[in-house]
Order: sequence, then structure tokens, then C-alpha cells
Amino acid sequence: MKKRLLIADIILFIIFVAVDQYTKLLAAAWLKDSDSFVVMDGVLELRYLENRGAAFGMFKDQKWFFVFIAAVITIAIIYVLAQTPADRKYISLHMSLTLIASGAIGNMADRVVLGYVRDFIYFSIIDFPIFNFADICVTVGTVLMVVLLLFFYKENDLSFLSFKPGIRKNL
Repeated sequence: MKKRLLIADIILFIIFVAVDQYTKLLAAAWLKDSDSFVVMDGVLELRYLENRGAAFGMFKDQKWFFVFIAAVITIAIIYVLAQTPADRKYISLHMSLTLIASGAIGNMADRVVLGYVRDFIYFSIIDFPIFNFADICVTVGTVLMVVLLLFFYKENDLSFLSFKPGIRKNL
């Protein structure tokens, strides 16, 4: 069961990163240097933006800081996934962590290759900052994680993460 969960994590990770990169390629091809494409007037637009910062453009031009943070988060997620028991109650945890890792790597790939992140989804109804599929993955994964930690998992459900010197867990 554990191998199957980890294989599913890898497959979903690849799919989410591929969807992210493909939608960014489409956005660059169709939206760059053109007017925004109105999907629903006054509600949703597709508008190309090269974001050189973090969420909402904060910390502009700190590329290597973001690459470092994404790498640390991804390594931590891989560790947690490898330590998670093979039990059905942890499938949601796997999904949450896979979404977060996918989004982190999707945006990190843009930063490393291009020096910026390609954003293109804009909710004009609330004037929300422009974002992309990787941002959706991170947000949905984080919200799911918060819900799981607050309402589903008890402290002893996560005891597999506690560090015990001299004890190693097998995959």
C-alpha cells in the first residue's frame, strides 16, 4: 500500500507540474503583448504578467531565495511522505502535500529557467492579484492541510513525524 501511495504521489506531482507548465506556455503564447482575454465580463480575465516577486509581487527579484525556499519545502514534503504510514486516513495528507510540492516546483521551474513566474488568471470582480495554476495548487494544498490539522488529525495521528534518536523507519 505504501509503495502505491508514493507512486500515486509521483504521478499526480508530474501531472500537476505538467498542467502548470503547459498553461503557462499557452498564456505566454496567446496573451503576452496583447490585451486581456475576458472569460466572464467583470468577473474573470486571462491577463499575462511576468511576476519577479513572490505572492502579490512581494520580494521582487529575490529569485535564489525563492528557489531555496521551494527546495527546502519540497525536501521536507518528500521526507513526510516517506514517513507517513500506509493507512487510508493519510490519503488526504498525501494529496495536500503533493499539491503544495507541485505548486512550489512549478513556480520554481519558471524562476530558474526564466527568472520570473508567468501569471495569467485574474479575478476582476474582486481585483485579486494575477496568479497561475501552481498558485492554485499551493493554495488548495495548504487549505486542505490546515483543515486536516485542525479538524481531522489528532496529535497522536502525526506521531510518526517525531524524531526518535536511534530509531529508523523503513519505506
